[in-house]
Amino acid sequence: MKITFVENKYKIAKRFKDVLTEKVNKLDKYFGEDATVRVVCSKQNKNEKLELTVKNKGLLYRSEVSSLNMYDNIDLALPKLEKQIVRNREKLTDKKRGAGKSLGFEFIDELPEVKLPDIYKTKSFDLEPIMVEEAKDAIERLGHTFFVFLNAETGKVNILYRRNDGKFGLIEVNY
Repeated sequence: MKITFVENKYKIAKRFKDVLTEKVNKLDKYFGEDATVRVVCSKQNKNEKLELTVKNKGLLYRSEVSSLNMYDNIDLALPKLEKQIVRNREKLTDKKRGAGKSLGFEFIDELPEVKLPDIYKTKSFDLEPIMVEEAKDAIERLGHTFFVFLNAETGKVNILYRRNDGKFGLIEVNY
């Protein structure tokens, strides 16, 4: 497992790297050598924030926590990641067996009018080819409302999003 550390207004100590590396390497039981972990440590006011992102075979697992102590963040973030990984494995196992769960959605008749905020943060990431079903799983696993991915079938950039009625929509980007 390859681990990359990123410092953002926070100096990462060697001891912290060693402790985190040792604990993250316990996730090896779920992944092969291809997995990569991106660790972002930042300081926001008095809180210290830890972001862990694991990429493996087109799948993405992410945990973000903040507290007064970065070492406490390790113990908060890793169980979140492991829970996502285990839940995803169970879901894949259920799909192979043909078992399906019906998802309960709460329908909202009318959304309140809101003023859209300005863009305050920009992220970039590498696209890896995955299937549409894997993108659906990523939305569920990460708790996001949309997912940008490179469609393995078409070779085009797609955006999968959850509609208000609970169904999925797919946007195919032509460029």
